[in-house]
Amino acid sequence: MLSKKQRFVKRTFDLIISMAGIFVLSPLMSLIFLIGLFKFRGKPFFKTARIGQYGKEFILIKFRIISGDEHIDHKAVNDISWYGKILHQSKLNELPQLCQVVMGSMSMVGPRPDVRGFADQLSGEERKILFLKPGVTGPATIKYKHELNILNQVENPEVYNREIIWPDKVRINLHYLLHWSLKLDCYYLIRTLA
Repeated sequence: MLSKKQRFVKRTFDLIISMAGIFVLSPLMSLIFLIGLFKFRGKPFFKTARIGQYGKEFILIKFRIISGDEHIDHKAVNDISWYGKILHQSKLNELPQLCQVVMGSMSMVGPRPDVRGFADQLSGEERKILFLKPGVTGPATIKYKHELNILNQVENPEVYNREIIWPDKVRINLHYLLHWSLKLDCYYLIRTLA
């Protein structure tokens, strides 16, 4: 668990980076918002319940990339339009989460928030991960940035995700928590942008 001083440093860093990101990217975010308004009949955002800090549920917001409220998985990824694929592959659909960082429900770097059925399976030392705010990016996010492509290539994606990818993400995120530093957060942000 992070000390009080470490939490203060991480939160200050989050505020500076997220507000700078919103300032710089606001024209692009506005454009994506307007396109989404027309393309998705007045519903430019996709909202989904996820598990956040301390195991509490919160609403994760993204720019919509597909019609309806479908969860994007290895099956649905082929149904996304060219516009949605651009947003999804470039991760531009994640930009609204900068506002969630400012509001305090997310961090710039941390474990990606999971749906119920995964986060509630954490046990023992693994549950320490829930002390962290979910991140816009993080070490597991970077390692598995092509997760949907990986799942498309295996025989049983659900089993592979649950038995291979998920446990590996837990190990990565626990390592991140136990070795947290501001330098590490900077490193993961630079890797994400690169």
